[in-house]
Formats: sequence, C-alpha cells, structure tokens
Amino acid sequence: MENNRILQKGECVIRNSFWNRYIDLVKNSVVPYQWDILNDRREDAEPSHAIDNLRIAAGEMEGHFYGQVFQDSDVYKWLEAVGNILMLERDEELEKQADSVIDLIAKAQEEDGYLDTYFSIEEPDKKWTNVLECHELYCAGHFIESAVAYYRATGKEKIIQVAYKLADYLDTVFGPEEGKLHGYPGHQEIEIALIKLYDLSGNEKYLKLAGYFINTRGTNHFFEEEFEKRDHVSFWEKARTPEPNRYYNQYPYNYYNQFQSPVREQKKAVGHAVRGVYMYTAMADMAAKTGDKELFKACRTIWDDIVNCQMYITGGIGSTNSGEAFTKDYDLPNDTNYSETCASIGLIFFAQRMLMTETDSTYGDVIEQALYNTVLGGMNYEGNRFFYVNPLESVPEVCYDNTQRHHVKPERQKWFACACCPPNIARLIGGLWDYIYTAAEDTVNVHLYIAGDAKVQVGDSVLNITQTTSYPENGKIHFTVQADTEREITLALRIPGWAEHYAMHLNGQEIVPDKVEKGYAYITRQWAEAAELEVEFEMQPRFMCANRKIHYDLGRTAIMRGPVVYCLEEVDNGKYLGELSVDTQAGLIEEKKEEFGGFVALKAQGSRLHVPETDQLYMNYNAKREKAELTAVPYHLWNNRGLGEMQVWVKAE
Repeated sequence: MENNRILQKGECVIRNSFWNRYIDLVKNSVVPYQWDILNDRREDAEPSHAIDNLRIAAGEMEGHFYGQVFQDSDVYKWLEAVGNILMLERDEELEKQADSVIDLIAKAQEEDGYLDTYFSIEEPDKKWTNVLECHELYCAGHFIESAVAYYRATGKEKIIQVAYKLADYLDTVFGPEEGKLHGYPGHQEIEIALIKLYDLSGNEKYLKLAGYFINTRGTNHFFEEEFEKRDHVSFWEKARTPEPNRYYNQYPYNYYNQFQSPVREQKKAVGHAVRGVYMYTAMADMAAKTGDKELFKACRTIWDDIVNCQMYITGGIGSTNSGEAFTKDYDLPNDTNYSETCASIGLIFFAQRMLMTETDSTYGDVIEQALYNTVLGGMNYEGNRFFYVNPLESVPEVCYDNTQRHHVKPERQKWFACACCPPNIARLIGGLWDYIYTAAEDTVNVHLYIAGDAKVQVGDSVLNITQTTSYPENGKIHFTVQADTEREITLALRIPGWAEHYAMHLNGQEIVPDKVEKGYAYITRQWAEAAELEVEFEMQPRFMCANRKIHYDLGRTAIMRGPVVYCLEEVDNGKYLGELSVDTQAGLIEEKKEEFGGFVALKAQGSRLHVPETDQLYMNYNAKREKAELTAVPYHLWNNRGLGEMQVWVKAE
C-alpha cells in the first residue's frame, strides 16, 4: 500500500482562468446568495429558516423548528465553503458573517456538548431514539467538517472548541462499552468528519470512534431494535415536514443504508448513493490511515463496481428516484435518472481518499469526469440556480406533467426544501486546490491539470511547481519545476484515459517517461535547477459508445472532448431532438464561442427525420429524412440559454 498525503493549506494556489472564475463566483455570488437564503431574505425562493432555527435553539428568539430534520447541515456546509474560501484569502466581512453564525452555534450547543436544533427545540427527550432516520450524526459530521475548515483558515478557537466538545460528547454516547449505544449513523458523514478532526488534533480518540462507526456497521441488529422501541413508527409518519423520499416498501432498510453486511464483506454499491459514497470515502480514508489492506480491498471492489457498472458518462451515480439510489448493473436510464449532484461530489471525495493508498489513473479520471460535467452542471453560470437531479435527456413538458418525472427539473431551481446540493458545490469548488496533487516521501503525483503554484513538501524537501494551462480547452500543460535539494524526486503525471497520444518535453528535448504504471507517467530527476516540462495530450473530439448491456443507449452515441461531455440543446438544434441522428463517420468540427467565457462548441453532420404535423395520434409511416447540421455544447452549460429540450445520447448513423 502506498502512503500518499493530501496537501495542506498554502501548499497549492490555483491561478487558472477557467477555475478562478468559478472560485470567484463561489466567493462573490454563491456564498452571498446562500447567506441570503439561509437568512430567508429572498422571498422568491424556498424558505430555509436554518439560521432562525439556531437563534431559537440559542434562546435568542422564540418559535418552532422549520424545515427538514437535517436543516442544520445547510448552515454547516455553507460554513465549510467559507472556510475553504478563506484559506485562499482572508476576508474581514465574510468572517464577520461566519463569526456571527459561530456565536449562535456555540450558544445553541447544550452543556454536555449535544448540538442539533431540531431535538433541542422540538423533542429534547427523544435524542438518539432514531439514529437511523433523524440525522443527528450527519449534522454533527457536517459541523465538525466546517469547524476544521474554518479553524485551518483563520486559527480562531471558538468553532474548533465547539467541535471538540461535540466529538467528545459523541464518544460518551457511542462505542462498544457497556452503557453506550452500540449503533452507527443512518446517513453516513460523521466518519469523514472524525478522521478530519483526528488529522487536525492528533487525538486518537476521534480516529477510534470513526473506526467504531465503520467497523460496527452491519454487525448487529441496532436499527431493528431501535425500530421496535418506537413501536415500528417511522419519523416521517409523524414529522412536521414532508418526507423527502418514500423508500420503506421499495428498498430494504439494510441495503438502503448500507448495513446489509459488515463493510469488509460488501462487494457492490447499493442503496442511497450519497450515503454510500460518504461511507466509502471514510472507509478509504481509514484504510490509508491504518494500513488496513482488507478494508482497502473492499473499497477497491466497490469502486470498480461503481465505475464499471453503475456510473453515467457524466460521472453521475444513483440512477433511480426511488431512494436516490443505485439499482443494478447497467441500469442507467437517461430521462428518469437521478444522478444527485451531492452523489457526484461524494464520488470525488471517495476518489481522492483512494489516491492516498493507490496512485491509479482511474481515480483522477473519475474526479475529472464528475467535476467537469455533473458537478459544474449542478449550478448555472451566474451561481444562483441549481440542479439537484442531473438528467441526460430532458423534454420540459414531460418533466412538468408526468408524475414519474417530477424529480427531473428542466431548469435549475433557486433553492430546495432539501438543500444539500448548493452548499456542497460551494464547499467543493472552494477547496478544489486540495485535489490537484498528492505527495509521498520522494514523489509528487499530479492528478488534475489546473494552473497554479504549488510548494509541495516531499519528505524533508520542497518541490516548487508552477503549472500553466488552459485545460480543458486544450491538452497542453507547462510545468516549471525546482527543488530545494539535489536529491532525486519523482514527478508522476496522470495520463487521462481519453488521451490516446501524448508527448513530453523536458527543457525543450523530447523525453520518454522512466516508467508508465497504472496510468501515470513517472519522471525522476534532480530538480535543483529550474526545469521546464511540457506535456501535451492530444485532445480530439470523439464519438462514444455505451456497453451493449446499457439498453437505453443502444444505437446511440455521446460526444466528448477531453473530459467534457457534450449535449444537444433545443436552442441550437430546434425542437424534437429525438428526430436527429448524427453521422459518426463524418467527424466533428470545433467552433469557439464567445459566451460563457469562450467555450468550444462542436459541429456534426447528420440528419433529421421529419414526421408530418397532424392531429392523428397514429398514422401510416410517412416520415422523410433530410440532412442536418448538429451543434453540441458542453453538458455543464445546458439550460443557461433558456428552457428547452436537451439530449446527451443521440441516435447514430
């Protein structure tokens, strides 16, 4: 097992026109917009009441809890996004907003360390009586993650002391000892957070508790016994708020919540997709921290199942609305799929933790796939509209009027009653620098091609890297590399899975990597003198074909250029996209567009099957096929130019 580490604050700074625009958007638009939402200042959006819930729990106002039982987590993810942004650059006004929330959280925390506004306000005598459904541990996890991020950014003690007090309290409630609850979360998250708190503090207690939650899962009947104690009454049957997903009779509890067996025995990704990838993230992190080969093997088995059998070409996962869940191998419908934005973000978390143990290009490839497609597509270009569900095909009038497709919105929404996705996007993009490199004792691994400066600690040495690129517009990357030592250090560059050809030049001379292994090109040199390394991946647009077992895509093709998936939109190609076919033998022509920062559109030759307009529902076949030029645009930009049809998988000629 390898021992790679994720970089720390200050080791990497992004300086990239593509990504700096999104980072600035998060700071200047998304975070302020979400601040207004959390404070109910936008009358045209779904109310949040999340800050008011904290005020009520803190004793600063009277009232009832409002929203989902996990409403607190929206605030905590917003706080984590702020922390990530502040790691890049301190901002006095933003810190004042965050500090005002932290003051409320500290007041809302109970004397013993408990922190959850729903139970503090509404049912103080029912704490920990429904660990399966009520998300107390999930909210605690998101708070702890936000505290770690904010403390790393500012060094302010108040928030981290609240986190320590909460984690210490949880350690008195859960564990194998007599008198404690022998349970684990219904919605996984706390495990990730506790490991982060361990990384920050070095306190083994937090790593041990995270391990307890992971290792105990699926080994006892805790949830069944808990359900019996509640007289078989679900929380959602008595809740003030509507149930987000009715899965009880459609998906067994144990599979839905991934406790059908001990985690080391699990072979497939099942159940609620976000819960699953959050758990797999913690498992991979724990395997890296402890060197647990058996746990890592289980992670790799599940990873292979996801990316080889249950993942969309856009990096989306969780194909069904019923429980926001995985279904079965190759069941990947395009127009009813779920592909929750949070699920792709969780998949990126999972991939990053796997890279700590194994330098394999499958992880970086999937990070790119999810990042440049589903994650970016989850937010509009202005940063004030969001997708929860990410379809690969959309016909607006069908989405509106078909109850089986109500979850598929043909246009991004201002906010959601269950608003997990928007702040999740913000916290990921704010901390994107954390995903570009990992480092070991004598190696720096380059996973993402994002321009910027890095000062990477490599054992006792520092390797300075300046990366310059306009990727993903093209596949050219330039590195300036210099070390503060004369010892040899290895630079390992990911070769993207889409790159059929590539070339490397060092100080102007073409070179061959010292070795190529698991999709990485390794170059070992003394870097004491500044060196110029140029890498070019041939980025040609291409037609993709799906495995024949994905019945929905038979006879269809998708278009990709580098890591970017393309789609057809009604605004470019007219209505009835289903009438169009593309000629896969004719090639694709690139066309630079000025809007949206200057993106590459693709022109393709094909045909349109004209069906006569008539009031008849059915008639004799009398359609005619005519030549047509098709325009494809990046999937992540769809629905930025108005309401209309969209299609990723197009009929092929």
